[in-house]
Amino acid sequence: MTLSKTHIGFGITGSHCTYSQVVPQVQKLIDAGAQVTAFVTYTVANTVTRFGDGKDWVAKVESLTGRPVVSSIVDAEPYGPSTPLDCMVIAPLTGNSLSKMANAQTDSAVLMAAKATLRNGKPVVLGISTNDGLSLSLQNIAKLIVAKNIYFIPFGQDDPVKKPNSLVGKMDLLQDTVESAIQGRQLQPVLVPKNQ
Repeated sequence: MTLSKTHIGFGITGSHCTYSQVVPQVQKLIDAGAQVTAFVTYTVANTVTRFGDGKDWVAKVESLTGRPVVSSIVDAEPYGPSTPLDCMVIAPLTGNSLSKMANAQTDSAVLMAAKATLRNGKPVVLGISTNDGLSLSLQNIAKLIVAKNIYFIPFGQDDPVKKPNSLVGKMDLLQDTVESAIQGRQLQPVLVPKNQ
């Protein structure tokens, strides 16, 4: 399938250690013909960690997409009624934003864009990255994995020995997941070893 002439939203939340795996996926979507609009949470845009300065990550994404990132709820809301997306991706999706999405709390531009996309009956693709995926966040994964129009990038334990509860999406399957989701299918298998 080609993504030519599709408009893909790309939401990024605060799993800083995953940005280096996720940002190249933006370029892959663009190379496949998609127009990409990026959405970020406050944490992404304003946090400096050992993985880099959020402002630098935002600048990199803006350079790839050729447009400013959407960082406010007010600016994200029109992506439902007047500028609809063909698919909304959230990758990485932290346990915090996962919990909010599973419980219908819309407190960021990323979650507003996802809500707007679901309102239009279009797919939302989730790329989880959470240290408590097999503990408290598991109930939220379960709520969303059975929800209509929500699809998961295949995921697995990234370090079963040192971090046995941690789950991370296999981000190199992001484009394949998006293509399947647009066709109304969940890419299989959903549960995969992280290193495969």
